[in-house]
Amino acid sequence: MLELLWTHISSGSQNPSRKISVKTSGQHLPPQLQAHKVPDTIFSLHFCTISMAFSAAFYTCSRPSLILSCRTHKPNFSQTSCFRRTLTVRASTTLDYSKLSVDDKASAPSKTNSWQWKFKDSSINIYYEEYEKEREGPCKNILMIPTISDVSTVEEWRAVATNIVQQVGNINWRAIIVDWPGLGYSDRPKMEYTADVMEKFLVDFINSADGPLSGSENDLVVFGGGHAATLTIRAAKRGAVKPKAIAAIAPTWAGPLPIVFGRDSSMETRYGLLRGTLRAPALGWMMYNMLVSNEKSIESQYKSHVYSNPDNVTPGIIESRYALTKRKGARYAPAAFLTGLLDAVQSREEFLELFADMANKKIPVVVVFTKGSPKRSKAEMEALREAKGVSKFVEVPGALLPQEEYPAMVAEELYQFLQENFESKD
Repeated sequence: MLELLWTHISSGSQNPSRKISVKTSGQHLPPQLQAHKVPDTIFSLHFCTISMAFSAAFYTCSRPSLILSCRTHKPNFSQTSCFRRTLTVRASTTLDYSKLSVDDKASAPSKTNSWQWKFKDSSINIYYEEYEKEREGPCKNILMIPTISDVSTVEEWRAVATNIVQQVGNINWRAIIVDWPGLGYSDRPKMEYTADVMEKFLVDFINSADGPLSGSENDLVVFGGGHAATLTIRAAKRGAVKPKAIAAIAPTWAGPLPIVFGRDSSMETRYGLLRGTLRAPALGWMMYNMLVSNEKSIESQYKSHVYSNPDNVTPGIIESRYALTKRKGARYAPAAFLTGLLDAVQSREEFLELFADMANKKIPVVVVFTKGSPKRSKAEMEALREAKGVSKFVEVPGALLPQEEYPAMVAEELYQFLQENFESKD
Protein backbone atom coordinates (compact mmCIF):
# COMPACT_ATOMS: atom_id res chain seq x y z
CA MET A 1 0.00 0.00 0.00
CA LEU A 2 1.02 3.58 -0.63
CA GLU A 3 0.48 6.07 2.15
CA LEU A 4 0.49 9.80 1.47
CA LEU A 5 0.49 12.50 4.07
CA TRP A 6 -0.15 16.10 3.13
CA THR A 7 0.22 18.71 5.82
CA HIS A 8 -0.57 22.33 5.14
CA ILE A 9 0.64 24.90 7.62
CA SER A 10 -0.56 28.44 7.29
CA SER A 11 2.14 31.04 6.76
CA GLY A 12 3.76 31.98 10.03
CA SER A 13 1.81 29.40 12.01
CA GLN A 14 3.19 26.38 13.83
CA ASN A 15 -0.12 24.53 13.94
CA PRO A 16 -1.27 22.44 11.00
CA SER A 17 -4.47 23.83 9.55
CA ARG A 18 -5.15 20.91 7.24
CA LYS A 19 -4.16 17.27 7.04
CA ILE A 20 -5.12 14.83 4.36
CA SER A 21 -4.19 11.16 4.63
CA VAL A 22 -4.82 8.95 1.63
CA LYS A 23 -4.01 5.30 1.08
CA THR A 24 -3.88 3.78 -2.33
CA SER A 25 -2.46 0.65 -3.92
CA GLY A 26 0.84 0.50 -5.77
CA GLN A 27 -0.93 0.34 -9.13
CA HIS A 28 -1.62 4.07 -8.84
CA LEU A 29 2.05 4.86 -8.59
CA PRO A 30 3.81 6.35 -11.61
CA PRO A 31 5.66 3.72 -13.71
CA GLN A 32 9.05 4.94 -12.48
CA LEU A 33 8.14 4.02 -8.89
CA GLN A 34 6.31 0.79 -9.75
CA ALA A 35 9.40 -0.43 -11.57
CA HIS A 36 11.82 0.41 -8.75
CA LYS A 37 13.50 -2.82 -7.61
CA VAL A 38 15.44 -1.71 -4.53
CA PRO A 39 13.71 -3.17 -1.42
CA ASP A 40 12.89 -1.16 1.66
CA THR A 41 13.16 2.12 -0.19
CA ILE A 42 11.19 5.23 0.45
CA PHE A 43 11.08 8.01 -2.09
CA SER A 44 10.07 11.22 -0.47
CA LEU A 45 9.25 14.50 -2.10
CA HIS A 46 9.46 17.31 0.37
CA PHE A 47 7.79 20.40 -1.01
CA CYS A 48 8.11 23.63 0.91
CA THR A 49 6.79 26.89 -0.42
CA ILE A 50 9.34 29.51 0.56
CA SER A 51 8.14 32.75 -0.94
CA MET A 52 6.21 30.40 -3.22
CA ALA A 53 9.30 28.57 -4.44
CA PHE A 54 8.93 24.84 -4.06
CA SER A 55 11.66 22.57 -2.79
CA ALA A 56 11.78 18.86 -3.47
CA ALA A 57 14.17 16.16 -2.34
CA PHE A 58 14.35 12.41 -2.80
CA TYR A 59 15.98 10.16 -0.22
CA THR A 60 15.96 6.56 1.03
CA CYS A 61 14.68 5.15 4.27
CA SER A 62 13.87 1.76 5.79
CA ARG A 63 10.17 1.50 5.01
CA PRO A 64 8.63 0.68 1.57
CA SER A 65 6.26 3.62 1.17
CA LEU A 66 5.97 7.03 -0.44
CA ILE A 67 5.38 10.03 1.76
CA LEU A 68 4.68 13.51 0.49
CA SER A 69 4.49 16.46 2.79
CA CYS A 70 3.74 20.04 1.90
CA ARG A 71 4.29 23.02 4.13
CA THR A 72 3.71 26.67 3.55
CA HIS A 73 5.90 28.86 5.70
CA LYS A 74 8.13 31.86 5.84
CA PRO A 75 11.75 31.35 4.76
CA ASN A 76 13.54 29.25 7.34
CA PHE A 77 16.41 27.40 5.79
CA SER A 78 17.09 25.35 8.89
CA GLN A 79 13.88 23.44 8.28
CA THR A 80 15.28 21.86 5.13
CA SER A 81 18.89 21.52 6.16
CA CYS A 82 18.51 17.80 6.82
CA PHE A 83 18.14 17.07 3.12
CA ARG A 84 21.34 16.43 1.27
CA ARG A 85 20.15 18.06 -1.93
CA THR A 86 17.20 20.35 -2.27
CA LEU A 87 15.33 21.14 -5.46
CA THR A 88 13.72 24.54 -5.57
CA VAL A 89 10.79 24.12 -7.92
CA ARG A 90 9.02 27.05 -9.42
CA ALA A 91 5.76 25.76 -10.76
CA SER A 92 6.13 28.07 -13.73
CA THR A 93 8.62 30.54 -15.17
CA THR A 94 5.76 32.34 -16.67
CA LEU A 95 2.15 32.13 -15.94
CA ASP A 96 -0.69 32.73 -18.14
CA TYR A 97 -3.22 35.15 -18.91
CA SER A 98 -6.93 34.87 -19.31
CA LYS A 99 -8.93 38.08 -18.79
CA LEU A 100 -6.42 40.84 -18.59
CA SER A 101 -6.16 42.76 -15.36
CA VAL A 102 -6.20 46.21 -16.92
CA ASP A 103 -9.63 46.52 -18.43
CA ASP A 104 -8.63 48.55 -21.47
CA LYS A 105 -5.82 46.18 -22.51
CA ALA A 106 -7.79 43.38 -24.10
CA SER A 107 -9.93 43.63 -27.20
CA ALA A 108 -12.23 41.07 -28.75
CA PRO A 109 -10.71 39.20 -31.69
CA SER A 110 -12.17 39.52 -35.17
CA LYS A 111 -12.75 35.78 -35.17
CA THR A 112 -12.23 32.76 -32.92
CA ASN A 113 -11.92 29.30 -34.34
CA SER A 114 -10.37 25.87 -33.96
CA TRP A 115 -8.14 23.70 -36.11
CA GLN A 116 -7.80 19.94 -35.94
CA TRP A 117 -4.21 18.83 -35.49
CA LYS A 118 -3.70 15.28 -36.71
CA PHE A 119 -1.03 13.82 -34.45
CA LYS A 120 -0.31 10.09 -34.58
CA ASP A 121 -3.73 8.47 -34.20
CA SER A 122 -5.39 11.47 -32.59
CA SER A 123 -7.16 14.60 -33.72
CA ILE A 124 -6.44 17.40 -31.26
CA ASN A 125 -8.62 20.49 -31.18
CA ILE A 126 -6.42 23.62 -31.35
CA TYR A 127 -7.85 26.99 -30.36
CA TYR A 128 -6.83 30.18 -32.16
CA GLU A 129 -7.94 33.79 -32.60
CA GLU A 130 -7.71 36.14 -35.59
CA TYR A 131 -7.22 39.91 -35.49
CA GLU A 132 -7.48 42.13 -38.54
CA LYS A 133 -8.87 45.44 -39.67
CA GLU A 134 -10.56 45.57 -43.05
CA ARG A 135 -8.58 47.88 -45.32
CA GLU A 136 -7.53 48.00 -48.94
CA GLY A 137 -3.95 47.17 -49.80
CA PRO A 138 -1.46 44.35 -49.25
CA CYS A 139 -1.74 42.20 -46.14
CA LYS A 140 0.85 40.19 -44.26
CA ASN A 141 0.42 37.68 -41.44
CA ILE A 142 1.84 37.59 -37.93
CA LEU A 143 1.67 34.39 -35.89
CA MET A 144 1.78 35.20 -32.17
CA ILE A 145 2.67 32.25 -29.94
CA PRO A 146 2.17 32.29 -26.15
CA THR A 147 4.96 31.77 -23.67
CA ILE A 148 4.90 28.14 -22.55
CA SER A 149 3.88 27.82 -18.91
CA ASP A 150 1.42 25.96 -16.71
CA VAL A 151 -1.28 28.50 -17.56
CA SER A 152 -0.21 29.62 -21.03
CA THR A 153 -2.92 30.96 -23.31
CA VAL A 154 -3.66 33.25 -26.25
CA GLU A 155 -4.79 36.03 -23.97
CA GLU A 156 -1.25 37.26 -23.27
CA TRP A 157 -1.00 38.53 -26.86
CA ARG A 158 -4.45 40.07 -27.33
CA ALA A 159 -3.57 43.68 -26.54
CA VAL A 160 -0.45 43.61 -28.73
CA ALA A 161 -2.39 42.05 -31.62
CA THR A 162 -5.11 44.67 -31.35
CA ASN A 163 -2.56 47.47 -31.29
CA ILE A 164 -0.60 46.32 -34.34
CA VAL A 165 -3.52 45.53 -36.64
CA GLN A 166 -4.92 49.02 -36.00
CA GLN A 167 -1.72 50.72 -37.17
CA VAL A 168 -2.03 52.59 -40.45
CA GLY A 169 0.85 52.07 -42.86
CA ASN A 170 1.79 50.70 -46.25
CA ILE A 171 0.98 47.16 -45.12
CA ASN A 172 -2.10 45.81 -43.38
CA TRP A 173 -1.19 43.34 -40.67
CA ARG A 174 -3.33 40.34 -39.74
CA ALA A 175 -2.54 38.55 -36.47
CA ILE A 176 -3.21 34.94 -35.51
CA ILE A 177 -2.76 33.87 -31.88
CA VAL A 178 -2.74 30.13 -31.23
CA ASP A 179 -2.80 28.03 -28.06
CA TRP A 180 -0.31 25.20 -27.75
CA PRO A 181 -1.67 21.63 -27.53
CA GLY A 182 -2.03 20.74 -23.88
CA LEU A 183 -2.30 24.38 -22.83
CA GLY A 184 -4.72 27.31 -22.91
CA TYR A 185 -8.04 26.56 -24.57
CA SER A 186 -6.71 23.82 -26.83
CA ASP A 187 -7.34 20.16 -26.03
CA ARG A 188 -5.10 18.67 -23.33
CA PRO A 189 -4.84 14.95 -24.04
CA LYS A 190 -2.73 12.70 -21.84
CA MET A 191 0.29 12.16 -24.05
CA GLU A 192 4.06 12.61 -23.94
CA TYR A 193 4.74 16.32 -24.39
CA THR A 194 8.28 17.04 -25.58
CA ALA A 195 10.10 19.81 -27.43
CA ASP A 196 9.92 17.70 -30.61
CA VAL A 197 6.15 17.31 -30.25
CA MET A 198 5.65 21.04 -29.71
CA GLU A 199 7.88 21.90 -32.65
CA LYS A 200 6.00 19.47 -34.88
CA PHE A 201 2.74 21.12 -33.88
CA LEU A 202 4.14 24.54 -34.74
CA VAL A 203 5.40 23.35 -38.13
CA ASP A 204 2.11 21.63 -38.96
CA PHE A 205 0.05 24.65 -37.92
CA ILE A 206 2.08 27.02 -40.10
CA ASN A 207 2.29 24.74 -43.13
CA SER A 208 -1.17 23.14 -43.06
CA ALA A 209 -3.16 23.56 -46.25
CA ASP A 210 -6.37 23.74 -44.22
CA GLY A 211 -5.03 26.02 -41.48
CA PRO A 212 -5.53 29.75 -40.94
CA LEU A 213 -2.05 30.52 -42.30
CA SER A 214 -2.50 28.65 -45.56
CA GLY A 215 -0.92 30.55 -48.43
CA SER A 216 1.19 32.80 -46.19
CA GLU A 217 4.55 31.17 -46.94
CA ASN A 218 6.00 34.36 -48.38
CA ASP A 219 4.75 36.89 -45.85
CA LEU A 220 4.73 35.26 -42.41
CA VAL A 221 6.27 36.87 -39.34
CA VAL A 222 6.41 35.00 -36.02
CA PHE A 223 6.32 36.56 -32.55
CA GLY A 224 7.06 34.14 -29.72
CA GLY A 225 7.48 34.53 -25.97
CA GLY A 226 9.83 32.46 -23.79
CA HIS A 227 10.25 28.89 -25.03
CA ALA A 228 7.98 29.62 -28.01
CA ALA A 229 10.65 31.86 -29.54
CA THR A 230 13.34 29.21 -29.16
CA LEU A 231 11.18 26.47 -30.65
CA THR A 232 10.33 28.71 -33.61
CA ILE A 233 14.00 29.45 -34.28
CA ARG A 234 14.88 25.76 -34.01
CA ALA A 235 12.21 24.93 -36.60
CA ALA A 236 13.52 27.73 -38.85
CA LYS A 237 17.08 26.43 -38.49
CA ARG A 238 15.93 23.04 -39.80
CA GLY A 239 14.12 24.74 -42.67
CA ALA A 240 10.80 23.30 -41.51
CA VAL A 241 9.32 26.82 -41.43
CA LYS A 242 10.48 29.87 -43.32
CA PRO A 243 9.32 33.04 -41.60
CA LYS A 244 10.37 36.38 -43.03
CA ALA A 245 11.18 37.71 -39.55
CA ILE A 246 11.08 36.56 -35.92
CA ALA A 247 10.52 38.45 -32.66
CA ALA A 248 11.78 36.71 -29.52
CA ILE A 249 10.14 38.24 -26.44
CA ALA A 250 11.93 37.42 -23.16
CA PRO A 251 13.29 34.24 -24.82
CA THR A 252 14.08 31.22 -22.64
CA TRP A 253 15.40 27.74 -23.30
CA ALA A 254 15.53 25.94 -19.92
CA GLY A 255 12.57 24.83 -17.83
CA PRO A 256 12.17 25.89 -14.19
CA LEU A 257 14.08 22.93 -12.73
CA PRO A 258 16.91 22.51 -15.27
CA ILE A 259 17.80 26.20 -15.28
CA VAL A 260 18.42 26.00 -11.52
CA PHE A 261 19.76 22.47 -11.01
CA GLY A 262 21.20 21.45 -14.35
CA ARG A 263 20.89 18.18 -16.23
CA ASP A 264 23.29 15.62 -14.77
CA SER A 265 22.07 12.05 -14.74
CA SER A 266 21.00 12.06 -11.10
CA MET A 267 18.93 15.20 -11.59
CA GLU A 268 17.32 13.83 -14.76
CA THR A 269 16.28 10.77 -12.76
CA ARG A 270 14.67 12.98 -10.13
CA TYR A 271 12.93 15.07 -12.78
CA GLY A 272 11.53 11.84 -14.22
CA LEU A 273 10.20 10.78 -10.84
CA LEU A 274 8.56 14.14 -10.28
CA ARG A 275 7.09 14.16 -13.79
CA GLY A 276 5.73 10.65 -13.38
CA THR A 277 4.18 11.54 -10.05
CA LEU A 278 2.47 14.62 -11.48
CA ARG A 279 0.99 12.47 -14.26
CA ALA A 280 -0.27 9.76 -11.88
CA PRO A 281 -4.09 9.41 -11.57
CA ALA A 282 -4.80 10.32 -7.92
CA LEU A 283 -1.47 11.41 -6.52
CA GLY A 284 -0.77 13.58 -9.54
CA TRP A 285 -3.89 15.67 -9.08
CA MET A 286 -3.18 16.10 -5.38
CA MET A 287 0.34 17.35 -6.03
CA TYR A 288 -0.74 19.52 -8.98
CA ASN A 289 -3.51 21.13 -6.95
CA MET A 290 -1.09 21.93 -4.16
CA LEU A 291 1.74 23.26 -6.32
CA VAL A 292 0.09 24.79 -9.37
CA SER A 293 -3.69 24.86 -9.26
CA ASN A 294 -3.65 27.20 -6.30
CA GLU A 295 -4.63 30.86 -6.33
CA LYS A 296 -2.07 31.83 -3.68
CA SER A 297 0.70 30.14 -5.63
CA ILE A 298 -0.30 31.82 -8.89
CA GLU A 299 -0.52 35.22 -7.24
CA SER A 300 2.87 34.85 -5.60
CA GLN A 301 4.54 33.80 -8.84
CA TYR A 302 3.01 36.65 -10.80
CA LYS A 303 4.16 39.14 -8.22
CA SER A 304 7.63 37.66 -7.82
CA HIS A 305 8.80 36.95 -11.38
CA VAL A 306 6.07 36.88 -14.03
CA TYR A 307 5.21 40.57 -13.74
CA SER A 308 7.79 43.15 -12.66
CA ASN A 309 5.28 45.39 -10.87
CA PRO A 310 3.16 43.58 -8.25
CA ASP A 311 0.55 46.35 -8.49
CA ASN A 312 -0.28 45.12 -12.01
CA VAL A 313 -1.41 41.76 -10.63
CA THR A 314 -5.13 42.00 -9.92
CA PRO A 315 -7.70 39.51 -8.61
CA GLY A 316 -9.12 39.24 -12.13
CA ILE A 317 -5.83 37.94 -13.48
CA ILE A 318 -5.49 35.38 -10.72
CA GLU A 319 -9.05 34.14 -11.12
CA SER A 320 -8.70 33.63 -14.85
CA ARG A 321 -5.32 31.90 -14.57
CA TYR A 322 -6.62 29.67 -11.82
CA ALA A 323 -9.55 28.66 -14.05
CA LEU A 324 -7.09 27.42 -16.68
CA THR A 325 -5.51 25.05 -14.18
CA LYS A 326 -8.89 23.35 -13.67
CA ARG A 327 -9.36 22.36 -17.30
CA LYS A 328 -9.42 18.65 -18.12
CA GLY A 329 -5.89 17.33 -18.61
CA ALA A 330 -4.35 20.54 -17.28
CA ARG A 331 -1.34 18.95 -15.58
CA TYR A 332 0.30 16.93 -18.37
CA ALA A 333 2.02 19.63 -20.43
CA PRO A 334 3.06 21.66 -17.34
CA ALA A 335 4.69 18.52 -15.88
CA ALA A 336 6.81 18.28 -19.02
CA PHE A 337 7.68 21.99 -18.99
CA LEU A 338 8.60 22.04 -15.31
CA THR A 339 11.04 19.16 -15.69
CA GLY A 340 12.69 20.29 -18.93
CA LEU A 341 11.04 18.08 -21.56
CA LEU A 342 9.94 21.13 -23.55
CA ASP A 343 13.44 22.64 -23.70
CA ALA A 344 14.49 23.11 -27.33
CA VAL A 345 18.21 23.04 -26.48
CA GLN A 346 20.35 21.79 -23.61
CA SER A 347 22.88 24.59 -23.16
CA ARG A 348 23.56 28.28 -23.71
CA GLU A 349 25.98 27.37 -26.50
CA GLU A 350 23.20 25.59 -28.41
CA PHE A 351 20.88 28.50 -27.69
CA LEU A 352 23.32 30.98 -29.26
CA GLU A 353 23.94 28.64 -32.22
CA LEU A 354 20.23 28.68 -33.07
CA PHE A 355 20.18 32.47 -33.28
CA ALA A 356 23.48 32.55 -35.21
CA ASP A 357 21.94 30.40 -37.93
CA MET A 358 19.28 33.03 -38.55
CA ALA A 359 22.03 35.29 -39.92
CA ASN A 360 22.98 32.56 -42.38
CA LYS A 361 19.36 32.27 -43.46
CA LYS A 362 18.99 36.06 -43.61
CA ILE A 363 16.02 36.04 -41.25
CA PRO A 364 15.92 39.25 -39.19
CA VAL A 365 15.45 38.65 -35.47
CA VAL A 366 14.59 41.14 -32.75
CA VAL A 367 15.15 40.14 -29.13
CA VAL A 368 13.00 41.93 -26.56
CA PHE A 369 14.96 41.95 -23.32
CA THR A 370 13.19 42.61 -20.01
CA LYS A 371 14.86 44.44 -17.17
CA GLY A 372 12.91 42.72 -14.42
CA SER A 373 13.32 39.05 -15.37
CA PRO A 374 14.57 36.48 -12.82
CA LYS A 375 18.37 36.41 -12.55
CA ARG A 376 19.04 33.16 -14.39
CA SER A 377 16.58 33.79 -17.22
CA LYS A 378 17.85 37.34 -17.54
CA ALA A 379 21.43 36.08 -17.95
CA GLU A 380 20.39 33.89 -20.89
CA MET A 381 18.62 36.83 -22.55
CA GLU A 382 21.63 39.07 -21.89
CA ALA A 383 23.85 36.55 -23.71
CA LEU A 384 21.96 37.44 -26.90
CA ARG A 385 23.05 41.08 -26.78
CA GLU A 386 25.27 41.62 -29.84
CA ALA A 387 25.11 37.86 -30.57
CA LYS A 388 25.33 36.70 -34.15
CA GLY A 389 21.91 36.42 -35.76
CA VAL A 390 20.29 39.03 -33.50
CA SER A 391 19.65 41.95 -35.81
CA LYS A 392 18.06 44.11 -33.10
CA PHE A 393 18.12 44.01 -29.30
CA VAL A 394 15.68 46.20 -27.39
CA GLU A 395 14.86 46.65 -23.71
CA VAL A 396 11.43 47.08 -22.19
CA PRO A 397 10.12 47.02 -18.62
CA GLY A 398 8.59 43.82 -17.37
CA ALA A 399 9.71 40.34 -16.41
CA LEU A 400 8.71 37.08 -18.13
CA LEU A 401 5.48 38.36 -19.66
CA PRO A 402 6.06 41.91 -20.95
CA GLN A 403 3.64 41.48 -23.85
CA GLU A 404 0.82 41.31 -21.33
CA GLU A 405 2.10 43.55 -18.56
CA TYR A 406 3.31 46.35 -20.87
CA PRO A 407 1.57 45.66 -24.19
CA ALA A 408 1.74 49.23 -25.55
CA MET A 409 5.52 49.38 -25.17
CA VAL A 410 6.05 45.91 -26.62
CA ALA A 411 3.69 46.66 -29.53
CA GLU A 412 5.57 49.88 -30.27
CA GLU A 413 8.92 48.08 -30.46
CA LEU A 414 7.51 45.24 -32.56
CA TYR A 415 5.72 47.53 -34.97
CA GLN A 416 8.89 49.56 -35.46
CA PHE A 417 10.70 46.29 -36.23
CA LEU A 418 8.03 45.48 -38.83
CA GLN A 419 8.34 48.91 -40.40
CA GLU A 420 12.13 48.64 -40.61
CA ASN A 421 11.99 45.28 -42.33
CA PHE A 422 8.85 45.48 -44.46
CA GLU A 423 7.24 48.90 -44.79
CA SER A 424 10.33 50.50 -46.33
CA LYS A 425 10.63 47.67 -48.84
CA ASP A 426 7.07 47.72 -50.13
